Amino acid sequence: MHVMERVVLALLRLLSQTLLLVMAAWRWLGLSAPRVPLPPLDASPSSPLLLPATELAGRIRRREVRSVAVLNACIDRIRAINPVVNAVVADRFVEALAEAARVDERLASTTGDEKKLEEETPLLGVPFTAKEAFAIQGLPNSSGLLSRNGVRSQQDAAAVAALRRAGAIPLGVTNCSELCMWYESSNLVYGLTRNPYDTRRIVGGSSGGEGAVLAAAGCAIGIGSDIGGSIRMPAFFNGIFGHKPTAGVVPNGGQFPNASGAQGELLVTGPMCRYAQDLLPVLRIMAGPKASLLKLEEEVDLRRLRFFSMEHDGGSPYVGRVHAELIAAQRRVVAHLQERLGVQVQSLALDKFKFSFQIWSATMSLPGKDGKPAQSFAELMGDRGPAVSPRWELLKWPLGLSRHTLPAIGLGLMESLANLNPKAAAGFVRLGGELRAELSALLGDDGVLLYPSHPCPAPFHSEPMLTPFNFAYTGIFNVLGLPVTQCPLGLGKDHVPLGIQVVGNHRQDRLTLAVARELERGFGGWVKPDRDPGAN
Repeated sequence: MHVMERVVLALLRLLSQTLLLVMAAWRWLGLSAPRVPLPPLDASPSSPLLLPATELAGRIRRREVRSVAVLNACIDRIRAINPVVNAVVADRFVEALAEAARVDERLASTTGDEKKLEEETPLLGVPFTAKEAFAIQGLPNSSGLLSRNGVRSQQDAAAVAALRRAGAIPLGVTNCSELCMWYESSNLVYGLTRNPYDTRRIVGGSSGGEGAVLAAAGCAIGIGSDIGGSIRMPAFFNGIFGHKPTAGVVPNGGQFPNASGAQGELLVTGPMCRYAQDLLPVLRIMAGPKASLLKLEEEVDLRRLRFFSMEHDGGSPYVGRVHAELIAAQRRVVAHLQERLGVQVQSLALDKFKFSFQIWSATMSLPGKDGKPAQSFAELMGDRGPAVSPRWELLKWPLGLSRHTLPAIGLGLMESLANLNPKAAAGFVRLGGELRAELSALLGDDGVLLYPSHPCPAPFHSEPMLTPFNFAYTGIFNVLGLPVTQCPLGLGKDHVPLGIQVVGNHRQDRLTLAVARELERGFGGWVKPDRDPGAN
């Protein structure tokens, strides 16, 4: 790094920290928006809102509960929480209830074998939601881009269609960041989504609305996509489980924007849910025929796995330091695994991780394997028209004349700057390849890595603008193509979720999913967000 670059980074860090302190003082003085509690949840253990999707499906198949009753419970909950969190941005409640009624009629009129029903439609009658970037027939598909407001999907995305074939029923679509390329879910079409645990904080992005509705118990399972952490950051900030599958296993078709160039190799589609037991069956359904590549049916003996732990990336100047609460939580995970399983968790330090942001950024602009270039973010902002000029939009934005959010404009500017030094970019691409080979060789077919989800718990609204590169903690694994399961670890002192990433080698998804189930047993998994957070 050149001296001038170091000076600029130091000045930017100083400015960022100063502004963060000013924002904290503003909140301390009570001048910011207050923290709004969620409506309380039904505390009954038999409530459909508190059951895993797989258990709900079993009860529906056994005629112990009607699908209509399950959907009505979810719809009532969404209507109660949505004025607070703004997670579901378009619904199909009427159509969904009609589909649920047909499920109930089918079950009432037949004495079909339950086992056969489970094999053919394992999620029969279970509701789900999907981030608005996924096409659901008849629902909006703007990805928060104002010029696409009013665009409605003519058919279902591949993952949506797969869940429907399994008997699941879509309830609606959830909010995301503009064009799915920022880690706060806010746009000019639908507005801002708020964290169920603290409405002053972000839900993450771009699958942020999905994380929020699941955390608030508005639905059983959800569909997210992830090109730099868009499943895992919302899962982390909202205290739920999310899985980024091995690259190339789950079809990505039917999303807007469509990934182009090398971005198509970084983008993955995966499940988000409150309970770890739902991850594997939903992943199997989403993957379809390619699920066989993951050998999900094989049992995993956790005592035979090798565990590694990294508490930070090695000191990148672009991202913040890992918060002490997250380091402490990760150490509790290490202690739990060692005591519960009798394994040794090896501390790891791979220096290349501190270049995660540069590696991800350089890879995103590469052409695909077919040689076709990646579509620029400025072109995506222009949608069906000419590419947008980020500089011109930046001038218009303070006057309220831009049709784009400030993060989107900033990303367009950053993209143009990233392309100024192709030689350096090529070097970071090579470094990414070396890291991929090094980590893959280390993990083998029985290794698992514990790694921070993000440098800090859920930031307050707008704070990501001051820490724009913190997503590198998740983004690096998109470049590496590795499967990662995001696991909740309870709540911190500010009553917001803690968590950790569990990383496996290519096609070793079953290992990280098995570890997720163990961590849910050890740390309690999802925590209801309607507890009284206190005055602060």
